Amino acid sequence: MKKKNYIIIDSKDNCATAVDNIPQDAKIELNNKTININESILLGHKFAIVNVKKGSPIIKYGEVIGISKEDINEGDWIHMHNIKSRILSEVLNDG
Repeated sequence: MKKKNYIIIDSKDNCATAVDNIPQDAKIELNNKTININESILLGHKFAIVNVKKGSPIIKYGEVIGISKEDINEGDWIHMHNIKSRILSEVLNDG
């Protein structure tokens, strides 16, 4: 069995976390479908496993960790450039 280079903890998650560097254009087998990685994903970083519309929650480990600032395509890197942190928003009260 091929070792997975990502982890998904909860069935509600719409992103996965890389447990190894994943190169651009890599093919990830996930739940009977193949996802194309659109840009390099570094160890510990997230990528979308479904298309996420602007304003939608980003769910990691079953918890909302942020809100998308733009449409995010399946296979895109998810980071501070395209999400607004839920925790930081609560601290700054800019909800």
